[in-house]
Amino acid sequence: MKILLVYPEYPDTFWGFKHALKFVGKKAALPPLGLLTVAAMLPEKWEKKLVDMNTTNLSDIDIKWADYVFVSAMAVQKESVRSTVQRCQRLGARIVAGGPLFTTGYQEFDGINHFVLGEAEISLSPFLEDLKNGCAKHLYTSDGWPDIRTTPVPSWELIDIRKYHSMTVQYSRGCPFDCDFCDIAVLNGRAPRTKDKDQVRRELDVLYNRGWRGSVFIVDDNFIANKRKLKSEILPAIVQWMKKKNYPFTLGTQASINLSDDEELMRLMVEANFNTVFVGIESPNEESLAECGKSQNKNRDLIACVKKLHNRGLQVQGGFIIGFDSDPPSIFKSQIDFIQGSGIVTAMVGLLNAPPGTELFRRLKGENRLLCDVSGDNTDCSINFVPKMNHETLMDGYRKVISTIYAPKQYYGRLTTLLKEYKPRRAQAVRPEFGHLASIAKSMWFLGLKEKGRRYYWKLLSWTLVKRPRSFQLSLTMAIYGYHFRKIVQRYTAQP
Repeated sequence: MKILLVYPEYPDTFWGFKHALKFVGKKAALPPLGLLTVAAMLPEKWEKKLVDMNTTNLSDIDIKWADYVFVSAMAVQKESVRSTVQRCQRLGARIVAGGPLFTTGYQEFDGINHFVLGEAEISLSPFLEDLKNGCAKHLYTSDGWPDIRTTPVPSWELIDIRKYHSMTVQYSRGCPFDCDFCDIAVLNGRAPRTKDKDQVRRELDVLYNRGWRGSVFIVDDNFIANKRKLKSEILPAIVQWMKKKNYPFTLGTQASINLSDDEELMRLMVEANFNTVFVGIESPNEESLAECGKSQNKNRDLIACVKKLHNRGLQVQGGFIIGFDSDPPSIFKSQIDFIQGSGIVTAMVGLLNAPPGTELFRRLKGENRLLCDVSGDNTDCSINFVPKMNHETLMDGYRKVISTIYAPKQYYGRLTTLLKEYKPRRAQAVRPEFGHLASIAKSMWFLGLKEKGRRYYWKLLSWTLVKRPRSFQLSLTMAIYGYHFRKIVQRYTAQP
């Protein structure tokens, strides 16, 4: 068999970092970990090619070469998926589709020969067996949740890692919380399933041996879902590995705000060279948190929790949502004030949407309030249901929030707040992400000379050099991120 694995293109989104990547000569932020893992599950003797359309053009020659084209995607890649499927059909290629987009909405797609849905550790093997016997079915699903200790190391040899800003590793799947807007429970369940320490070290070894030095993102739904195993087994193993390899990677991940309650866990993560954590803050409004079932965020001083994480050496990236039924008219100002006061520089503020399969989707369907499919883009000003708040008021307020927090004055001010509070570990650092001269020169040209808010850029760099010289690399990195965020905001606030 000749198998072509295709990862469709992302639109220009908040997390795509398209406008920041050009400063460092990278093509994409993250590699297609799911497809790389599926590739490792295919028979070893099969020929495999992987085309990530975010880094490489998909050619007709590639499609014609393949016996089967495997496509995996998330909701935000839907438009690229449709055009890719049509192209494969036109060239007579047989298509196998899987991944989150198809698992929750395969009925929307025509022209696909086989759907392999859910987690591949369960659903892929029956498909491969039937394919071998010439009786492959149209639809394969997975019942239950697989033991991911059986998951192989991804086939990293299929991509050029130099094209990516960060590499990825998965340690666990599932999240114990039950936020009504989140589809993690649909896709991966609520009971966290984990790999063992030898698997984690093996995956780090493979990336290290391929020459990777830099950022590695642990893509778990909630990295701290099993705190006991993390503290007793996984993090001590990573700490030991990092010391042995002289800290070749900096690590980031996703976690819930209760991380700030556990001093030992924070200490171990920092010792393991974690420096960034994405946290779903969602809203400063207690009624909105109660509405969506965000129990872990209720009845706590969220800003104090964020500052504690910053003080312990973990920079917080925050997710925020506007559009809850319980949101008062003051929510827009409250979100701005919270974000500015927290020092969360990378603050993704999105409108509430209801993904298929979620509790929110079921409730809104029962209330006859659903309008359309979700776009999968957190910040494109789209909403797939009728909100309680006046729609025009909601849209105007949302655009006000994102245009304010990413304006140069507010953005660089928030970055200064972070630098005052952030206390990174003092271990030997890895190679600077944006430290080479070309990046600095581009930064000074675009941000220091061309942008209207350039005086805030120079003020930030000057303050950093005087007050926080050790944080100059971080300051420059975040300034470049801000350029990307402003481009995204300008795109959506310009639309009616």
